[in-house]
Amino acid sequence: MASSHVMKTNTEPVPRMQPAMMMFSSKYWSRRGMSLDSAMFDHQQQRHTGGQMSRRTSFCPINEVKNGSLTEDDGKTAVVFSLKNEVGCLVKALRLFQEKRVNLRHIESRSSRRVLNEVEIFADCSCSKKEFNELLEHLKDHVNIITFNTPAHVWSVEADGDDVPWFPMKISELDQCSKRVLMYGSELDADHPGFKDDVYRERRKYFVEVAMNYKFGQPIPRIEYTAEEIRTWGVVFRELTKLYPTHACREYLKNLPLLRKDCGYREDNIPQLEDVSLFLRERSGFTVRPVAGYLSPRDFLAGLAYRVFNCTQYIRHSIDPLYTPEPDTCHELLGHVPLLADPKFAQFSQEIGLASLGATDEDVQKLATCYFFTIEFGLCKQDGQLRAYGAGLLSSIGELTHALSDQACVKVFDPKTTCTQECLITTFQEVYFVSDSFEEAKEKMREFAKTIKRPFSVYYNPYTQSIDLLKDTQSIENVVRDLRSDLTIVCDALGKMNTYMGI
Repeated sequence: MASSHVMKTNTEPVPRMQPAMMMFSSKYWSRRGMSLDSAMFDHQQQRHTGGQMSRRTSFCPINEVKNGSLTEDDGKTAVVFSLKNEVGCLVKALRLFQEKRVNLRHIESRSSRRVLNEVEIFADCSCSKKEFNELLEHLKDHVNIITFNTPAHVWSVEADGDDVPWFPMKISELDQCSKRVLMYGSELDADHPGFKDDVYRERRKYFVEVAMNYKFGQPIPRIEYTAEEIRTWGVVFRELTKLYPTHACREYLKNLPLLRKDCGYREDNIPQLEDVSLFLRERSGFTVRPVAGYLSPRDFLAGLAYRVFNCTQYIRHSIDPLYTPEPDTCHELLGHVPLLADPKFAQFSQEIGLASLGATDEDVQKLATCYFFTIEFGLCKQDGQLRAYGAGLLSSIGELTHALSDQACVKVFDPKTTCTQECLITTFQEVYFVSDSFEEAKEKMREFAKTIKRPFSVYYNPYTQSIDLLKDTQSIENVVRDLRSDLTIVCDALGKMNTYMGI
C-alpha cells in the first residue's frame, strides 16, 4: 500500500503509515474492538461443515409437506434472505409470500453472522419455477436475498466437531464479503488528508456507491476521473516507474509493458478496472472487483480463493500524492496488478486464500501475516540481487528504496516464524522476508497450510467457480476422477511426442 514519509527539521525521515499494515495487524483491530471476521459480525458462532451450517432457530421449523417429507427436488424453489431482528419482521416477510400466493413447505431461521442484529430466513416454497422467479423479483424490493435454490440440508445441519466460521461456497457469494467494509469508504478519519475537503468527501461517496451496487457478473462501471485525480496518479506513476528497472522483480517488469499496451497504463491516464480485469483473466485467471474500503482479513482472503482481487477505484488526496493512509487505486494498479498477471504468483495468492476458508481466527491471523510479508512486502532473489515483489513496496517510493538498501533487515521466508512477526503500523518494517522464487514460497505455504485446524480440505472447482469440500470418500473420489481425466490427456500428449518427435 503506497506511502511516503514526512521530514522533521534536523531529524531523520519519519515513515508514514502503511495502509496494508492496518488491514492485517491484529493489534490494530483489537484496538478498535474488531474481530478478524468483521466489525459487523455477530460473535455468536456458526458451524460450516461440508457446506452445512448449524443454526440457532428463534422459532420452530414449519413444514407444510405431509409427514414433513421432502422430495428430491427440495431446494429448487428455496430462498435465503435476511431481515432486521425486530418485532414483527417475520410476519411482514411472510406477507410477501402471501401477496404472490406462494405456499411454504419448510421455513427456518438463524442469527446472522454477516450483519449484527439481523436474522437469516430459509424458505422452501411450493410453487412453479415461474411463480418462484416472480416471487424473487418481489422479494428483492423488500428484503436482502442472500441466495436461492439452496437445499435445507445444505443451509443448516447440526454437525459434530468444532465450529467452523462461515465462508463463501460459490463465487457469487463474494458479493456479501465485498460489502462488509470496516472503515473508510466515505467516512474518513480526522487525520485523513481529505477530511476537511468537502469536494473530496463527496467524491468518495460516489466511489462507495459504485462499489456497493456492484454484483458478481456485472461489468465494472467505468469512472470518469477528474483532471486533479489524473494529475495525482501521474505524479505517483512517474516517480515509481523511475525505480522499477532497478528495484522490481522480472515478473513485474515483464507485465508492466503489457499493461501499458492493453490497459492504458500511462502517466496521463488512470486505467479502468474493467479493462484490467479482462486482461488478468486472460493472463492468469484472476479478476478484480470494486470495493468501497477496508475488508477484514477473512473477507479479503476469501476473494483470493476464487482468484478475485478486491480493488479500490478512488484516488488519494492531491495534497500529498506520495502518501495515502489507505489502499487506493494507485496502490492496487501499480502494486498488485502487474504480478497478479503472472500465473505462478496468481497460484501462490490463491492458495493463501484457500487456506483461510473455514480457518479459526488465530489461523486467519497467521495467514494474513504471511500474506502481509509476502504479497504486500515480499522480496525475492534474482540474478544474485534482491528484488521487490510485494505490492506495498512497489507502490511506495520511500519503502521500496529502504527495503533494498543496506539498512533493511532481511530474513529467509519461513511461514512458521514469519506468521509471528509483528506488522508495523507507523514505520517501515523491522524485517523483510525473502524467497528464491514464488514456487518456493508456494511450497512452503502449502506445508504450512497443513497445520490449519479445520475438519475438511478445500478444492476450487474452476468450472463451477465454487468450493468443493473434501470431507469424505465420495468428495475425494470426485476430485480423483477429474485428475484422472487430466492425466489421460497428459499421457496422450506424451505418446504423441514419442510417436512423432521420438522423445
